[in-house]
Amino acid sequence: MEYEDCTYHGVQDGPESDSSDAEEWQPARILVEKPEFGPTERQYVTVLRELTEPGTGGFGWGYNGGGTSAAAAAILADALDLGDPDTCGIGYAAYPEDEVLAQLREDFCDDVLSQLCDQWRLRRSVVLRWSLAWYMQRGNGSLPAALQRLPPLQSQT
Repeated sequence: MEYEDCTYHGVQDGPESDSSDAEEWQPARILVEKPEFGPTERQYVTVLRELTEPGTGGFGWGYNGGGTSAAAAAILADALDLGDPDTCGIGYAAYPEDEVLAQLREDFCDDVLSQLCDQWRLRRSVVLRWSLAWYMQRGNGSLPAALQRLPPLQSQT
């Protein structure tokens, strides 16, 4: 499979402005977009798909909890081409959990997602390079296929 980049775009808006109930919050969403650079290029971005929330709860970030773990599982499973988060063992509510993937998910929550604001963008290449560094730091040579076929850094081409 050929490497294809994308951008993960997290949107956590808050109360719906046109709702009669001002306390009704919109669910957090993670869109997968065609990668574009700079704010002007992202005005009319192409949304390729939306990551699916687990049935056990919604996505979250900016803190460390269940919603953040669910978002990390969805992003990592997508970026690493692992398929369904629960089936591959990285899902927050999946049993049995894959021990290595579960630790990858939780460290991604701590290092990355817990630090994000309401709206953010992460390139797939960033997620993959963070994941590769995580595997290398632990001396785990059993890399997912997506980490074995990373393209060279753009600054080197």
